[in-house]
Amino acid sequence: MSVVDDAVLRAELPLPPARRLVGPVDGGGSPPQRVVWKFGGTSVGDVDRLRAVAARLVAAKREGKQVVAVLSAMGGSTDDLVGLAMELSAEPDPRELDALLSVGESISCALAAIAVRELGERAVSLSGPQAGVCTDDAHGSARLLQIDPRRIVEALEQDAIVLVTGFQGVSDRGDVTTLGRGGSDASAVALAAALGVRECDIFTDVSGVFTADPRVVAGARMLPSVSHDEMLQLADAGAKVLQTRAVALAAAHGIDIHVRSSFTFDPGTWVRRGSPMLEEPHVCGVAHIHHDPIYTVTGVSPAAVSAALAQREVAIGSIFRDADAVRFTAPDTPAPQLVSALAEVGGEVAVRAELGSVSVVSAMGANRSEVIATALTALERNGIDVHLLARTPNRVTCHVLATNVDRAAQALHDAFTLHEFEHNEEVTSAVTAPTHA
Repeated sequence: MSVVDDAVLRAELPLPPARRLVGPVDGGGSPPQRVVWKFGGTSVGDVDRLRAVAARLVAAKREGKQVVAVLSAMGGSTDDLVGLAMELSAEPDPRELDALLSVGESISCALAAIAVRELGERAVSLSGPQAGVCTDDAHGSARLLQIDPRRIVEALEQDAIVLVTGFQGVSDRGDVTTLGRGGSDASAVALAAALGVRECDIFTDVSGVFTADPRVVAGARMLPSVSHDEMLQLADAGAKVLQTRAVALAAAHGIDIHVRSSFTFDPGTWVRRGSPMLEEPHVCGVAHIHHDPIYTVTGVSPAAVSAALAQREVAIGSIFRDADAVRFTAPDTPAPQLVSALAEVGGEVAVRAELGSVSVVSAMGANRSEVIATALTALERNGIDVHLLARTPNRVTCHVLATNVDRAAQALHDAFTLHEFEHNEEVTSAVTAPTHA
């Protein structure tokens, strides 16, 4: 087993550049009862679910709220569009692919607006460009630069429910861009910041944030709240409930995220500023990635490797240097694309494609020796070999065979008794009580 110490070089989080994110907002603040809600693909997956979303939006409006809803494409439709493009070309032009993929969110918003109108309320659907979402021109993974929400504010003042396409924006050249997988989460958080709303509700197909994926780990429990730091680590380590970018944006702009189910009225999970535990290095959760290869490059400097990956806009998970090699992970990028990018800088590339990863997360000290010892002991007792252990102040990540990932996640969850986890909500509320819009 190899161990990577605290000198692990974390890839830069996908925060927006230094340009202003928040555009001009009428009045310089949040009007009373303004809300920004986001609904994922499963939540708008068919006509009946779109009607249910419309009913929820109308109910909120009739309670006196000004409602902005960010919608994803209907479940599975984005993958279908990618499949069509791949039938025509192994490497579709990024600009044209963005133009194609942005259609899914537009369909969701237009249909939802029709459903709202059928319920007797005004509604207007806006594309990312129409909503003032400005990005750079990195097609497929564009970064948010600025949002001018004046058109949204005008529609709200005209007593309309505003439906904004997630996942998309417009470049300085006037081209449609997309924000990458899960980008609708980032769209919603950024719009909340631009509109002066301090909370953003993310409606999804799960009840909230759990101590582990409940589909994989028996005994996983829903957390009433986690800090931005904890959620950032969980998302980066594989938890799918929120996009890493969205959490980073929320932390940067002081936005509280409320993760809720679209299908129930359960209380959900708050992702808030501050930390829920002030001193104890508690473990808040276990996250996993089923396919997380390790790439080893010899004969090339870390700077050259990083530059080659940056040029191809590869999102690096972790990158670190041994005495004679550079090793990194990039779980969201297909191996052939990575090998092709690295071929341009020379050196030898080895891929451990059979690996996945499981991580123990705590914003208050996962790197402590007792956490590492507990994790390794639990995996050893379950006959699971650790091929690489990487540790940072907030996370311990064990690379294991992909076939062992689910068992490893269960073993770690049990070892840290997360099925008995009781969150100190009183401390959290005292430190980071939400400000209701």
